[in-house]
Amino acid sequence: MPLIHGTLPTMTPFQRHPATLASVTLAVLTLTGVALWSSQSNAQDDKKPASKPALTVSTVQPQATRLPIKLAANGNITAWQEASVGAEANGLRLTEVRVNVGDRVKKGDVLATFAADTLRAEAAQGKASLMEAEANAAEAAGNAERARSLQATGALSASQINQYLTAEQTAKARVEAARALYQAQQVRLNQTSVLAPDDGVISARAATVGAVVGAGTELFRMIRKGRLEWRAEVTSAELGRITAGTTAMVTAASGARLEGRVRMVAPTVDPQTRNALVYVDVTPLPGNAGAAKAGMFARGEFDLGATPALTVPQSAVVVRDGFSYVYRVNPDNRVSQVKVQTGRLAGDRVEVTDGLTADVKLVASGGGFLNDGDLVRVVAK
Repeated sequence: MPLIHGTLPTMTPFQRHPATLASVTLAVLTLTGVALWSSQSNAQDDKKPASKPALTVSTVQPQATRLPIKLAANGNITAWQEASVGAEANGLRLTEVRVNVGDRVKKGDVLATFAADTLRAEAAQGKASLMEAEANAAEAAGNAERARSLQATGALSASQINQYLTAEQTAKARVEAARALYQAQQVRLNQTSVLAPDDGVISARAATVGAVVGAGTELFRMIRKGRLEWRAEVTSAELGRITAGTTAMVTAASGARLEGRVRMVAPTVDPQTRNALVYVDVTPLPGNAGAAKAGMFARGEFDLGATPALTVPQSAVVVRDGFSYVYRVNPDNRVSQVKVQTGRLAGDRVEVTDGLTADVKLVASGGGFLNDGDLVRVVAK
């Protein structure tokens, strides 16, 4: 075979080592894939949307105001004064009862009457006795006057004159006795009519037609003037905060509302309960007349004035695990959960005693759907 003279082709290292070429190729492909994945990931990150607000809210600021100080108490509604109306005559029979429980009466109204026939007869007899005594007295006075006129003439002895003068005095005394007896019989006759001692409302009745009662037997009880009072029980520690004239608002068990004013504070404290009674004159508000009755349980509040307070709407306060929170809106529209102490209520607002200042912005409502750090969208209210 003929030889071909010339230069032999030079072999590259990759040609001499095929495994090396494969390794390099694989590395290049790997780097290319990583670069492509990184660029795609960055592109996806650029397209990722921003955080969405958790809630759209309106904001409010705490308000400085003055809130009333109230002192709550419980007690009973009772009659201001209850009068007992009884029988003055003894051993008479009731013939008529004119009133019943709940009736309003005026002073002097006839509540009941007793049989008066016997007393009228006795009064007539007493009047006759008085007239007889007056006639005897007139006769004795005439005799005494004649005796005095004859005293200077000596026609009558001194003893006879004294007899006439004594008879005159005795006749006068008998007239006075007969008049007193007749007046007593008239009084007893008047007692056959049982009269109301004052204006008021009949609260109890024991009178029964046909009954024969003794003197002093109670026939009726009445609430004088129809006035009621609330006897509130107050602890020793609170007693010094209440004075005569303090106003109160009372709600009876029936729902009736009454306005009241303290008449007096009891001078002593019950040694068992350590509570004292406060006597409050009450008047039903319009539309509540007659709904409050003596003996009812009632709740009330004494008005002790007003003090400065920082308040927020009740809707801004969220109660969680027994604690109260509000949500403060920060400049970046994220909320911070703030623990607060609440106090008095005033309509739809509540006092915040600790945890807030007047210059913060709070979520007005919907805080129950938020958590600390949530993003919110704030809109004008």
